[in-house]
Amino acid sequence: MLRYTLKRLFSLILSLAVASVVIFAVIEIAPGDPASFMLGMNAQPETLAALRSELGLDVSKVERYFAWTSGMLTGDFGTSYTYRTPVIDMIRDRLWVSLPLALYALVISTLVAFPAGIYAASRRGQAGDIGIMGATQLGVAVPNFWFAMMLVLIFAINLRWFAAGGFIGWDAGFWKGLHALTLPAIALALPQAAILARVMRSSLLDVLGEDFMRTARAKGLSSRQALWRHGLRNALIPVLTIIGLQFSFLLAGSIIIEQVFYLPGLGRLVFQSISARDLIVVESVVMLLVFSVILVNFLVDLAYAAVDPRLRSRT
Repeated sequence: MLRYTLKRLFSLILSLAVASVVIFAVIEIAPGDPASFMLGMNAQPETLAALRSELGLDVSKVERYFAWTSGMLTGDFGTSYTYRTPVIDMIRDRLWVSLPLALYALVISTLVAFPAGIYAASRRGQAGDIGIMGATQLGVAVPNFWFAMMLVLIFAINLRWFAAGGFIGWDAGFWKGLHALTLPAIALALPQAAILARVMRSSLLDVLGEDFMRTARAKGLSSRQALWRHGLRNALIPVLTIIGLQFSFLLAGSIIIEQVFYLPGLGRLVFQSISARDLIVVESVVMLLVFSVILVNFLVDLAYAAVDPRLRSRT
C-alpha cells in the first residue's frame, strides 16, 4: 500500500507541475497588459513603466513563473494588481461561500440521486424506471444557468420565498446563510443528481446480475432484502468515485451560477479578475481549483486501493 501511495503521490506532484505551467502559459499569452489596462490608453510611458515595475511585470515570464510557484509553496499567492491586497486573503474570503455552496449542492444531489437510482434499478423496465430515466435525461440536458433563472423567477420573484441574489454572510447566522445558498445549490445539484442517479442505477443493475445475488435469493431473501443487504453495498464503489469527482466539479464549475445569483465566491472572483486583467488572481484561483480536482482524484485512488487490493498488485 505504501508503494502504491508513493506512486500516486508522485503522479499528483507531476500533474500539479504540468498544470501550473499550462495555466501560467495560457493566461500570460492572453492579449492585454494589466498595467496598461489599469492606467488607460493615455498613460505616460514613465508612469506605465513605474507601475509595471511595482507589479513585477518588468521581469521575464520565466522569472515570474518561478516567483509565483515558489510563493504558492509557502502560502504566498502574491498581491492582487487591482485591489492591492494579498491574493490568499481574497481566496480565503471567497472560499467561505464557494466551499459551503459545493458541499450543499453535493448533499442535495446525493439525497435526490440515491433514492431515484435505487428505485429505478429495483423496477427495471417498468413505468417507474422509465419515468426516472426520462427525468434524469432532462436533468442532464437542461443548462443549469437556465434552471437557475427559472428558480429565481418562481421562488424569488413570484413566491418571494428566497432572495433573488446576493449572500447575507455567515455572521447573520448559519441558517440564514444556508437559506441564501439554497437556490444556487439546487441549480448546481440538478445535473449532478441526474448523472449520479443514472450511475447508481447502472451500477446496481450490474450487481443484481452477479452470482452472489442469485445465491442470496436462493437462500430465501426477498428481492428487496437482497438488494439492501448485499447489492447496495457492492454497487457503491463506482458511485462514490463519481461523488468525489462531482465535488471537485461543483467547487470549480460554479462561475455561471455565482454570476446569476451575485454570490461573492471563487467563480465570481475569477470572472471579475479576468475582466480587470488581474492575472495573478486568475492564475492562483485556477491553480487552487485544479489542485482540488487532482487531490480528490488522488484520495479516490487511495480509497479504491484500500477496498480492492487487486489494484495495488497491478501497479
